[in-house]
Amino acid sequence: MDKPVCLIDTGSEGKLCVQESALQILQQIQEPVVVVAVVGLYRTGKSYLMNRLAGKQTGFALGSTIESKTKGIWMWCVSHPTKAGTTLVLLDTEGLGDVDKGDSKHDTNIFCLAVLLSSTLVYNSRGTIDNRAVEELQFVTELTECIKVKSSDEDEDDSSEFVKFFPSFIWAVRDFTLERKIDGKDATENEYLEFALKLKHGTSKKVMEHNLPRECIQKFFPSRTCFTFPFPTAPDNVSRLESLDPADLSSEFLDITDRFCKFVFHESHVKKLKDGITVTGRVLSHLVKMYVDTISSGAVPCLENAVIAMAMIENEAAVKEGLQVYKSGMEKLKDSFPLGLKEVSSEHQHLSSLATQTFMKRSFRDTDGKYLKSLEENINKLFDGYLCQNEQASKRRCEDLLSSLSEPMTEKLKQGFYAKPGGYDLFCKDLEDIVKNYNNQANKEVKVEEVLEEFLKQKSVESKAILQADKKLTEKEKIIKEETEKATLLMQEIKSKEEKQRQLEEKMEAERRSNEERMIQMKEKMDKEIRLQREEAERAMDSKLREQADLLEKGFKDKADRMSQEMEEFKRQNAEAESNRAREFAEMLENSNKRHEESMAMMMQQNREQMEAIQRMNAKSSGGCCIL
Repeated sequence: MDKPVCLIDTGSEGKLCVQESALQILQQIQEPVVVVAVVGLYRTGKSYLMNRLAGKQTGFALGSTIESKTKGIWMWCVSHPTKAGTTLVLLDTEGLGDVDKGDSKHDTNIFCLAVLLSSTLVYNSRGTIDNRAVEELQFVTELTECIKVKSSDEDEDDSSEFVKFFPSFIWAVRDFTLERKIDGKDATENEYLEFALKLKHGTSKKVMEHNLPRECIQKFFPSRTCFTFPFPTAPDNVSRLESLDPADLSSEFLDITDRFCKFVFHESHVKKLKDGITVTGRVLSHLVKMYVDTISSGAVPCLENAVIAMAMIENEAAVKEGLQVYKSGMEKLKDSFPLGLKEVSSEHQHLSSLATQTFMKRSFRDTDGKYLKSLEENINKLFDGYLCQNEQASKRRCEDLLSSLSEPMTEKLKQGFYAKPGGYDLFCKDLEDIVKNYNNQANKEVKVEEVLEEFLKQKSVESKAILQADKKLTEKEKIIKEETEKATLLMQEIKSKEEKQRQLEEKMEAERRSNEERMIQMKEKMDKEIRLQREEAERAMDSKLREQADLLEKGFKDKADRMSQEMEEFKRQNAEAESNRAREFAEMLENSNKRHEESMAMMMQQNREQMEAIQRMNAKSSGGCCIL
């Protein structure tokens, strides 16, 4: 994108609404996204920072009046400068605290969306991080009422799990003029932030009001960083920042801006959903629509519901994508029909594997294997269809070949060439030559034996007429030759059924190999999902341990003890979730194997029936030979 566009706006009734044109841009982005959102009071210079992250001087609207310039949430998608194959999505939000809006709930919704959509949240403020600045970040205390993790137990406080999904937090302090000193000693920017978030001891209402926003920031955003920006030039020029030439900005301001950008580029992670699922631009577009629609309806966005809804959308699309990979490959192969069954089966197995890979890459949370089953069934239907088309092409080619080879015989029949003593032997010799040449030229065709069987049956009518009219042969010789011809026809029928039997066995082998490959891919997918789920839980636990250690160090033993209980419950829930996921995967594998076994059992039954038919024919053929 060469410039930002409005992603979320306010409709005529004051409700948030999504701009479809912006969603279409996101839907085209197939790669993972790093989403950086900036929030803060209006007229604090948020848009300038976002323009710098985009590598531009201008782009997001900059204002020089006391009214908020940015309305709703604006989006700018650019190639990530340090992470190849990744898109950087910048979200510039409407300034909070604009008196013209007259609706504090609107600010809460904007802040809530910024938290839900971003992987890094930048909070922009001016001056210092004092008590007033922390209190202005009141929205963080309302997140427990605005966001739910689980869809069940509506009254249950599940905010302890926010740490799994919330973005990293950067506090950008603009126009900072103080010395960073704590107890007379120089302090880093992060030490300054932690000092400002320090809790007070006591249980009075004033102390609790002081501690609440600080506790929420510490609890919900364990990964937090601070940057303090000096005035860009002389203080009287700050309101004209957008009109200043970069050469007019102080080197200190530019250095910190450059350090801020590098930190965001290197430390901001790809956006992930619950269980470590990577978010692409396409997935982000669905999340934006889902969260905005939920908030506009007056409901509370639920992370679990979002994942379930996203899984349904993405899994349905993954099935279509996998089928398209299979179908496009088989359509190319179809241009070469007719082919031997081995060639068709080999390509089917290869494309089936690619289709499954494509499905696995996009799908997630297919807990009962419903969508994978749909993919398998549709691929099998398509495969049967392509086999049928290959057989039809083979049949046409074999029939055309026999028609061409038998043209001289047809001409001789018209001329009455065989209507003479010894004509039967001449007919049999010509027929034998036709069959020999046919077998030499059509030996790889899947319908070679079946078409020959039909051809010989048709010729047997003409053969009988010629045999009866041949005066060179005695009645006894005619009977013997007739029985010999019947035996020949029977042997050809046996060969035709044996060819079908061989093809069925090839198809069974192809199905077996495809199933083995599918099982390997499923196992790899399941191992990856469980590993991501475990890593997510471990990161959350590490954050809680650091928070507890910090509480103990600062003398808040009661709070640390309560955290111990919370962490034990957290461990139990994580262990239960991992166990449930492993059980779901095991059931999914079992169901897939069961479907494979059922399919193989049907083919085995067909195999047995064909074998019995062949044995009966062989017995009949043997009996005929004895009579002769």
